[in-house]
Amino acid sequence: MAKKKSKRKYSKGASEEVENEMSRYKRGKAKSGKGGKAGKVKSRKQAIAIGLSKARKKGKKAPKKKGKKS
Repeated sequence: MAKKKSKRKYSKGASEEVENEMSRYKRGKAKSGKGGKAGKVKSRKQAIAIGLSKARKKGKKAPKKKGKKS
């Protein structure tokens, strides 16, 4: 069976944005909230979410946020 070529979920630019945020998180410099007023980022997942959010704001290809389940 031939391998199916998968489509990229995120753009390379979005991946770079997440990479930048992860490096900030590892150095302990990543902040959450508007203007960084909500304090330090405490988890890897949170850092990734912030990176994707920044990518979306810049108009890079990244999946939409998932809505709440009722």
